[in-house]
Amino acid sequence: MSWRRAIVITLIMVIAVVAVTIYFFWNPATHGFFPRCVFLNLTGLKCPGCGSQRAIHALLHGEVAAALRFNAFLLIGLPLLCVYAVAEWQRTRWPRFYVVMSSRPVLCVIVLMVLLWWVLRNLFGC
Repeated sequence: MSWRRAIVITLIMVIAVVAVTIYFFWNPATHGFFPRCVFLNLTGLKCPGCGSQRAIHALLHGEVAAALRFNAFLLIGLPLLCVYAVAEWQRTRWPRFYVVMSSRPVLCVIVLMVLLWWVLRNLFGC
């Protein structure tokens, strides 16, 4: 592993640990220093990510039902993000897996899922 890649991986890990620590100890619903959704503030409609900060806080405290109420799509998206991270991290070891995960059909399905979630949550209050 090159030293640049080691630095990047270390930096990503440090940022992740800091983010998890912040979301564990401070509740985004009650502390004002967390960013608010610009789309929600401008339109009154929820974006696909609305509620994600509160859902992450709930997940870190083992409150899966609360996380589902805040943003159910996040619970689907987190494992998918992990799969993408593995595909990226191991792309030289598993090149076919990387190619499949980066293919146009897979990416189109993901975009369609996000758009569907965006519409459904605003129509039915999900």
